[in-house]
Amino acid sequence: LVPFPEVQAELDSVEAELEVVELQIAELLEKQAELTSRKKRLLRKLEDACESAQTAGSSSADFPWSKELEQNLKNTFQLSKFRPLQQKAVNLSMSGKDLFLVMPTGRGKSLCYQLPAVCSEGFTLVVTPLVSLMEDQLMYLKSIHVEAATLNASSTKEHAKMVLAGMTDTKAPFKLLYVTPEKIAKSKLLMSRLEKAYNAGRLSRIAVDEVHCCSQWGHDFRPDYKLLGILKRQFPKVPLLGLTATATSSVLKDCQKILCVPEPITLTASFNRTNLYYEVRFKNSNSEESIGDIASLIEERYQGQSGIVYVFSQKDADSVSEDLQKKGINAYPYHANMAPEDKSRVHRKWSTNKIQVVVATVAFGMGIDKSDVRFVIHHTISKSIENYYQESGRAGRDDQPADCIVYFGFNDIFRISTMVVMENVGQKKLLTMVEYCQNVDRCRRSVMAVHFDEVWDDEGCNEMCDVCRHESSFFSYTGFYVGSLFLIVELASSLDEKLTPLKVTEAWMGKGPAKRRKMIQTTILSRLEVEAIITHLLLQGYLSEDFSFTPYTTYFYLKLGRKASLLKNQSHSVTMKMRKTVSNTDRLSVIADQQVKVSQVKTKEGKRSGDNTANSSVTKKVKKDL
Repeated sequence: LVPFPEVQAELDSVEAELEVVELQIAELLEKQAELTSRKKRLLRKLEDACESAQTAGSSSADFPWSKELEQNLKNTFQLSKFRPLQQKAVNLSMSGKDLFLVMPTGRGKSLCYQLPAVCSEGFTLVVTPLVSLMEDQLMYLKSIHVEAATLNASSTKEHAKMVLAGMTDTKAPFKLLYVTPEKIAKSKLLMSRLEKAYNAGRLSRIAVDEVHCCSQWGHDFRPDYKLLGILKRQFPKVPLLGLTATATSSVLKDCQKILCVPEPITLTASFNRTNLYYEVRFKNSNSEESIGDIASLIEERYQGQSGIVYVFSQKDADSVSEDLQKKGINAYPYHANMAPEDKSRVHRKWSTNKIQVVVATVAFGMGIDKSDVRFVIHHTISKSIENYYQESGRAGRDDQPADCIVYFGFNDIFRISTMVVMENVGQKKLLTMVEYCQNVDRCRRSVMAVHFDEVWDDEGCNEMCDVCRHESSFFSYTGFYVGSLFLIVELASSLDEKLTPLKVTEAWMGKGPAKRRKMIQTTILSRLEVEAIITHLLLQGYLSEDFSFTPYTTYFYLKLGRKASLLKNQSHSVTMKMRKTVSNTDRLSVIADQQVKVSQVKTKEGKRSGDNTANSSVTKKVKKDL
């Protein structure tokens, strides 16, 4: 069917107007951010003035438990003072208030329930999502002589029996009991013991670690977390403390409903950790070269220093650790499919610096508390900004400088995309992570700040990200000639053929089938630059995802996006920012010349026979050739 020209013209006009509106919205959001930043600074001044007045009139040791807290802070936990928000959180918990605490990874969230547990009668129930986190906490508590116990799927019957009996025993040694959410959801015996402990006044508080796992809008949703509302319903007088490093305000509201906490107090610290350096490196499509780059980086920059390399899958954990070992790096894998004793052994050896690098999936993550981690390298991008922030946050917990480096690979985008396609906002979150990596002109922290409802002033980065440190290493380029690229996708669609991102890339570079190369103008850009442009077009809506499901796997294809029709307008151009390289400046000058010539030819053709007729004749000719 031949489309109605007037309808197509109106559609193009609407699309153009929408783009103008989007730009206006972006400008207004920037203005909002500026005003909000000023407001926060003024509120902070008022708050500081109020706190100074309060401090002058009263002592922080006004609570009945204050002396005991101070003694245990120094003698048991070997700390001279509280970090920001810790004292306020501890006092609120001791006074029986329900509390949500949002604090960056490595800022001492655990102390906010461990210290009150030591200073309270009975025990504190700690719900935590990973066994590795439990083990890490228990190792630390044992080192400072604080008794703690755990119940999880790998607990022996004898151990479980002893712990369950201790919950109602006034002489029980443990002050903290760590359990998984699955244990709460599935063990009626545990719930029965908790009820008896509650009635006997032995259950002093409930701490829900990584509380964002409750919400389906959180980045680590765990179904069994949704059932934790039973704790507040059954034990309403016990204060609940929810802890996270990454929850947004909308996620916290969802968690509040799920956990049945009517009016919790929320304390939120800034997401920013000034000692962490954020960097994005392009990942070579050749696996051996990318591993070689990581190995060289570890050898040259982090010799003898502790670190983590995060990978996408269990298979990657095994293969990458093996490849690093071949290159002389003392690296071992860690993933959920390993035997519990093997995971514990790797964890202990890494904690005691007998292993330099753990090559891990996300199974090795939340709550891992090793203070001297000098680098966290992502072999593959995370599936969201929240995930990346939390995983990279394992670095530099001693407040000394540490590096967070992510390797950004074109193929990894689509590999992960097929894994998150079934999640509520999985695709949206992934593309935001891709945008973080693709970005070459905005402070890395400013991109993160958007997700944590915080206004960011770039000066606060202090050149602790690659963009701020090398701010002149990019340039803005307008006028990429992408007509051929869109013709490739459009023709494939008209022939009912699906194209993977790899096929689109190779076709545009002239490496596709010979019959197609005859009619499509190829590009002289490098593969890295072509991949960057395709990624940019996907992020901006000129291209879109097209998934295909089989009984065994999910495939990712590219199709034209909602903005594709705008490119038929001669005045419309695609603008993006790219990193400067030694060779790309000359190539881009040649492409700019090509763009001018193509525009001139199109203008002449358009005057003779109309743009639609010209485009139609080219398409028919290419179809015939195909």
